[in-house]
Amino acid sequence: MKSPLSKIIVMLSACFFISPVFAENADLEAARKNIPKLITGVNPKNIFPSPVSGLYQVLMPPRFFYASADGRYLVDGDLIDMTTRENISQVPRNRSVSAAINGMGDDSMIIFGDKNMKHTITVFTDIDCGYCRKLHNEIKKYNEASIRVRYLAYPRAGLGSGSYKKAEAVWCSKDRAKALTDAKNGANVKSESCENPVAKHFTLGQMIGIRGTPAIVLEDGTVVPGYIPAARLSEGLNQAKTENQAKK
Repeated sequence: MKSPLSKIIVMLSACFFISPVFAENADLEAARKNIPKLITGVNPKNIFPSPVSGLYQVLMPPRFFYASADGRYLVDGDLIDMTTRENISQVPRNRSVSAAINGMGDDSMIIFGDKNMKHTITVFTDIDCGYCRKLHNEIKKYNEASIRVRYLAYPRAGLGSGSYKKAEAVWCSKDRAKALTDAKNGANVKSESCENPVAKHFTLGQMIGIRGTPAIVLEDGTVVPGYIPAARLSEGLNQAKTENQAKK
């Protein structure tokens, strides 16, 4: 029979090993309670622990940042592991961008290609952008390479600009795909005004940090600025897919 002292030692030992877990859970719950109070729009379910004690990852698609458990301090930047030289903010930030884009819904996009294709890219485009037109001229090549292209409008001149009005005319056309192709070929597209997502697309692009067009967003949320020929993009996407499958 164990002595009262030995029982106390066993109990204290159990508390010693269990308490850190309880502490971590309690801290996370506190973070999920406090942070949304000071940062409007944060979903508590999108708050996660980070590798740094006392600092929590906050996903607010398309934004991603860190905050202290009490919500008082916010860090908007990259967290680098100096041992591995790895940017550990990149994956969750990409995930946040991907969630925001997918949250727009395919119905608000102009899409070339079907869902059975191997890859899907989302392109922020400006009708008056030369390289955007160059990319669109290869749309058949992208599709032939099994790359589905989803377009979001990003008139670089801003809301109410000539490019913006052209984007609205395209989105309000009965055949949006044809209207977009015509507009990129220099045709003057006319259509009735309608409720459209152009402003939402533009705002989303600004929040993501889009500065130029075309801006290609890969399925994992990685943003690739500029035009990439269909053949080269296909090669890169296929290689990345092979590497990801090998890691599983």
